Amino acid sequence: MRLDGKVALVTGSSQGIGQVIAIRLAEAGAKVVINYRSHPEGAAETVAKIRAMGGECHGAEGYCDDDHAFSIGADLSILADIHRLVGESIDHYGQLDILVNNAGIEKHAPFWEVTEKAFDAVINVNLKGVFFTTQAVVKHLMATERSGKIINISSVHEDLPFPNFAPYCASKGGLKMLTRDLAVELAPYGITVNNVAPGAIETPINSELLNNQAKLNALLKNIPLGRLGHPQDVAGLVEFLASDDANYITGSTFFVDGGLTWNYQEQ
Repeated sequence: MRLDGKVALVTGSSQGIGQVIAIRLAEAGAKVVINYRSHPEGAAETVAKIRAMGGECHGAEGYCDDDHAFSIGADLSILADIHRLVGESIDHYGQLDILVNNAGIEKHAPFWEVTEKAFDAVINVNLKGVFFTTQAVVKHLMATERSGKIINISSVHEDLPFPNFAPYCASKGGLKMLTRDLAVELAPYGITVNNVAPGAIETPINSELLNNQAKLNALLKNIPLGRLGHPQDVAGLVEFLASDDANYITGSTFFVDGGLTWNYQEQ
């Protein structure tokens, strides 16, 4: 599943799942644009890890330069930032082939206490941001008459209710339908669109859960495989969907959840 000669943009790749995805795509031969909003130090770390792999030549072309990755700060809730992110990515590498829409946020609150500010923050990043980042990349692919891969990092909560996270569930449910719609609309142009839907993944964002043994044990009872997922569990699937091995796959959601979705009971 080599990605030699490909360029990938991974949003929200300064930490967590996004960081591991970016490194995994680079390991497969792609050059990668690292995007961050508020963690430039994390983005720099991701870039450094990828460039450290440049000690050996990669792929059939045997490129050995240290320009396998660079970072761009952008807030995906702002349309001008999205256009700048995509434009600078293309200016730097001359092309984009793979877009991984990983950036996302969530806000915890009972439905009746959700503020307009909190609602807008979640929808603007998780749905609006994905919509217009994808649009910008698709325009580039169409203008250059090239195929491409759009991979959205969704969530089990595109299907599974999650009380006290109504805006998040709405954003992921919207992403599920957007993926299906774009898969049909963009197929004639050789552009595939798929969702990867993680369940409970061991990342810094879940530090509170990891430090609460009672809550962790309750969650693990809902996961048939009996463990939390690791970022690499998600990254491996993204690598596959970005490769030519997945050229006939579009409009689908792939759950990476240890069986959680079909075994979940709200505590």
